Amino acid sequence: MNDPILLWNLVALEANRVSHTNGLNEQTGPTRSARALAIVHLAMYDAYAGTDIPAALPRYLALPPAPPAGASIDAAVAAAAHKALSELFPGQRSFFDLMLAAADDPSDPGTSFGVAVAEAILADRAGDPSGDSPGYVPSSARGKHRPDPDNPGQGFHGAFYGANAKGFAVTERFELAAPPFANDEYRNALREVRGKGIAPELMGTLPAGVAARTVDETLIGVFWAYDGVAQLGSPPRLYNQIIRLVATARANSAAANARLFAFVNVAMADAAMLAWDQKYIHDLWRPVLGIREHDTSMGPATTACENDIVEGCDTGWLPLGGPQTNRLGKNFTPPFPAYPSGHATFGAAAFHITRLFYNEGGRLSDGTLSRDNLFDGLCFVSDELNGISTDNKGTVRPRHLRDFPGGLAQMIEENGRSRVYLGVHWVFDAFAVTADGTADITRQDGDKYIGGVPLGLQIAEDIFLAGGGIAPVLSTVGPRP
Repeated sequence: MNDPILLWNLVALEANRVSHTNGLNEQTGPTRSARALAIVHLAMYDAYAGTDIPAALPRYLALPPAPPAGASIDAAVAAAAHKALSELFPGQRSFFDLMLAAADDPSDPGTSFGVAVAEAILADRAGDPSGDSPGYVPSSARGKHRPDPDNPGQGFHGAFYGANAKGFAVTERFELAAPPFANDEYRNALREVRGKGIAPELMGTLPAGVAARTVDETLIGVFWAYDGVAQLGSPPRLYNQIIRLVATARANSAAANARLFAFVNVAMADAAMLAWDQKYIHDLWRPVLGIREHDTSMGPATTACENDIVEGCDTGWLPLGGPQTNRLGKNFTPPFPAYPSGHATFGAAAFHITRLFYNEGGRLSDGTLSRDNLFDGLCFVSDELNGISTDNKGTVRPRHLRDFPGGLAQMIEENGRSRVYLGVHWVFDAFAVTADGTADITRQDGDKYIGGVPLGLQIAEDIFLAGGGIAPVLSTVGPRP
């Protein structure tokens, strides 16, 4: 592989995969995964920009100064990626050393420059919060997030991450409208996920008129999962895998890849900050609690004493769940609030900023997304369905080659809906819907959108515009006051 950006992107994605497999818990979970990939790709971008003379790409950080004459791009990028990865994933240092030995000449002046670039990026992010949630106490109020009753010891991920993190490249802290609750829109969403997200062994308990999940919908739910599991890693890895196919099909130069993957991964890092900020502000329960406790007589804080429970409440309901891929055990509901969906926010941010990068598909006059041609002639195999990965009972899933005739725009919507088919999200966690169930990414309550897809789109457009379509610009957005 001649392109150092694609090479070290692949190494970074492997680090993400291994980190969710080896038990060392280095940069695991969606928030820290996105942050780690952004740091690595910013280090590679600045190393490239500093040595690509006379192209004069703008630097993300002004320091360190330009390298001495004779510094090569390949050496600088390799050293920057190696340094960043080694600091973020010290348990995998031997693998990174092997990759560096094959790609770098230590005597090249680009090597020391690349190391210094990575050190500057790491120093800039040294104050970032962890994904841990020490001291967090969940609310017992109706409608608020608590642990999955089928996995009561799961804890909480990122309770303070969104509020205490600073931006990578966004120019403001975008906020969402409150999610629907205790109204017809909420009840429609509950009815949908009750049927579309139910555990297979419970499908026979669905009442007449509640539509069950189809075979295609089950496939979609699993295809997009990547719920931080063994041998797969987290959603940011999945979206990078897809965008690698686009970049390769478009025959990107190394300079273009340095810019593209910096945009993509910075957008997802800011999506992590802003989605988790909103998650713990709105603190909405997930369907596994919402359906089981739909009647007001249910729940730890209720004072309503009733005899007959309301329609839609099913005290024994369980979801298909986030797949416990490549390990035996229960599927699960992720350990953080539902609204907005992290998957929906990550996917929209990553795919839309890619659309903007190629000037392929923007928004139509009504605010909806236009189709793009970025995946024409391409197919993708999700590691969830690669003919190797096993389900939570140890059965090998088949290999599935999937195309997307609607391009990345189709992916944005399908990725968002996929979480309903696993039973871990409400549809409005991704986007509002019209009366016939069509996605409505333009709907606002006041001046705020509903769901993770509009949030991700805002993030992508903001970062791309602020960077003039060239590369991410250092954010001035600090932690929430």
